[in-house]
Amino acid sequence: MHVKHLLLIAILALTAACSSNEVLDENLSETELYQQAQSDLDTSSYTSAINKLKALESRYPFGRYAEQAQLELIYAYYKNVEPEAARSAAERFIRLHPQHPNVDYAYYLKGLASFDQDRGLLARFLPLDMTKRDPGAARDSYNEFAQLTSRFPTSRYAPDAKQRMIYLRNLLAAYEIHVAHYYLSRHAYVAAANRGRYVVENFQETPAVGDGLAVMTEAYQRLTLDELAATSLETLKLNYPDHPTLVDGQFVPREEEADTRSWLAKATLGLIESDTPLPPGETRASQDVIRQYEDAKEQIPDELKSPQQDAAQSEGRSWLSYLTFGLFD
Repeated sequence: MHVKHLLLIAILALTAACSSNEVLDENLSETELYQQAQSDLDTSSYTSAINKLKALESRYPFGRYAEQAQLELIYAYYKNVEPEAARSAAERFIRLHPQHPNVDYAYYLKGLASFDQDRGLLARFLPLDMTKRDPGAARDSYNEFAQLTSRFPTSRYAPDAKQRMIYLRNLLAAYEIHVAHYYLSRHAYVAAANRGRYVVENFQETPAVGDGLAVMTEAYQRLTLDELAATSLETLKLNYPDHPTLVDGQFVPREEEADTRSWLAKATLGLIESDTPLPPGETRASQDVIRQYEDAKEQIPDELKSPQQDAAQSEGRSWLSYLTFGLFD
């Protein structure tokens, strides 16, 4: 079934490419151009309609159909799956005619163009997870619909715009959760906790809030921030008792704890442990620096060592005495 859809897309693309070479009669009047453009829109010949509407605007910029042609050009671009051109045409119309009685339609089409921009032709026929894709177009669409609903709350397009905003808000929140889970898998717990908190604070009343609390709980547990982890867990239990991370009232982390063993220990399944457990406050990197310093110190020839250093080592002077060259012996 998907192959048929792809073939249909290819045929439509070839048809559009062939029809783009249409030559318009220069003797057509304004009314004739507009009527032909309307006929093309009615028959879904959007490429031909675009050519006629652009010619109408360029030939008769102050004619009776000029403003209407600009408005319908936005629609033609949108239906012809040219989101960038549709948004550009909408922005131009809004800039030139801010007081036009149908300017709310331009705002609405601008939001629709962004709404479908990241979906594309393939996404309409293939099972793609939209919450894992770049949210740039979705964020733009949400902001544009927000402009429409705030400036024209009684517009006939406002109810549909509000419903799309709910969908977009849920999508943006789910995207943040995907990023947070990626950070958890990479053991970047601070970044994961920040993403989870961002969802909880900025996407209230979305299904992703429970996931944000779960991410915060897991990240704080990994960071041994017990108080913050307990607070997040209690909030999760109180508001989302059926969350998948809660099993019999106990929190089950989504990701496995980071394995900090050496590659030799991992390869031998722990039979050869090359590294001893680290003392509190130390890291492998700090131990390596100290080891390199000690090795370099031992390799210094005796003739290059300072007499003061040898005397300090032989006499066992204090560090204060050594630093002040014996002034405070």
